Amino acid sequence: MIKLLSHLSYLEIAAPDVEASVRFYEEQVGLRVQSRANGKVYLRSWGDYYNYSLVIAQGPEPALNVMAWRTSSPEALDEAAKRIEDAGVTGEWIDESHGHGRSYRFTGPWGHTMELFWEVEKYVAPEEFKSVFPDRPEKRTQHAVGPRQLDHVTVAASDVRAFTEWYRDVLGFRIMAYTTLDEAPVTVFGVITTNEKSHDLGVVLDSSDRGGRVNHYAFWVDSREELLQAADVLMERGTHIEYGPSIHGVGEQSFLYFRDPSGMRIEWNTGGYRNYVPDWEPGEWKPSTGSNNLYRNGAMPMSMTESFPPDPGKPTATEEGIVPGTEEALINPYAVQGRG
Repeated sequence: MIKLLSHLSYLEIAAPDVEASVRFYEEQVGLRVQSRANGKVYLRSWGDYYNYSLVIAQGPEPALNVMAWRTSSPEALDEAAKRIEDAGVTGEWIDESHGHGRSYRFTGPWGHTMELFWEVEKYVAPEEFKSVFPDRPEKRTQHAVGPRQLDHVTVAASDVRAFTEWYRDVLGFRIMAYTTLDEAPVTVFGVITTNEKSHDLGVVLDSSDRGGRVNHYAFWVDSREELLQAADVLMERGTHIEYGPSIHGVGEQSFLYFRDPSGMRIEWNTGGYRNYVPDWEPGEWKPSTGSNNLYRNGAMPMSMTESFPPDPGKPTATEEGIVPGTEEALINPYAVQGRG
C-alpha cells in the first residue's frame, strides 16, 4: 500500500462570534490573519509552510467543520478517494479551494468531515516577514509564545478502537497507543498518526448522540520553557488555564489546555517521541499508569470531558463554572483521569 497521507494541514472551526475569536487568536495565541475570503478568516502560525493552518467560520456553536490533510502525491489523492469509496463512504470532488487545488471531501463513519488534497500554495513571506533562516517560511513571531505550527486534532467517537482501525485500514494511519480504564475493559482514548509523530489524530470515547464532535486541537511550540511561558502569558491576560502544564504518558508530550471565547479547547503542546517503526504495535495504557498525567499527581478536571458541539443532554463547562477566556473558573479536583 502506498503512503496516502503526509500531514495535517489545516482545520476549519465554527465560532458564534468570529471577530472575538480572531482577536483572541491574534492577541493571546499569537497567530496572524493571512487573509479573509468567502466570509471566513484564515490565520497562520509563523512556521506554517502553507498560507494558513486555522480557518474560522461563522457558526451557531463551537465545532470542527473540516480537518484537512495533504496527501503524499497526486496519485495518493486518487488512491485515497478510491479506498474511501470502496469502504462504503461517498465523498465529493471539489475543483479548487482557497489556497489549494483539487480536493476530495468526505464525512467518515463517526461524522467527521475530512478534506484531502495535493496541490497547495506555498507561503511566500513579504519582505517585512522574511527570515534570515532560509528554511523558515517567515521570521519567528514577536508574540511572546506564538506557536510554530499546528500539531494535531483530537475528535470524539462512540467506539475508539473501531474508529482507529477504520482510519488505519482505509487511509493508512498507524495506531500508536490506547488508554483503557483500570476498572473495566473500556477503551477511552486512542492515538493514530500519518508520520513519525506519536499522533496527529486522536480520538476520545463519546457517549453523545451527536456525531462529528471534537475534543480539542493543538499547536506546537519549540520547547517546554515556551509552554511554561505561555501559561504565564495566559494567566497575566486573564485567560483561564483548564489543565496543565504537565506531561502526558501517551505520546510523552508536555501540554497546556485553555479555551477560546467560543468555548473551544486549545492545547499548547511540545516534546514527545518520534517513531519510525513501520510495524509498530500500539501500547496499552491505563489511567493508573499515567496515560494522561505521567506524574500521576493531579486529576484531570471533569470539564476536559466536554467535546464540541456541546452535548445538549449535559451541562457545559460554562454552566459548571468554567468561563472561557477568564480567570473566574471552578475546576473539579476529583475528576478521574483517563484521556489525553
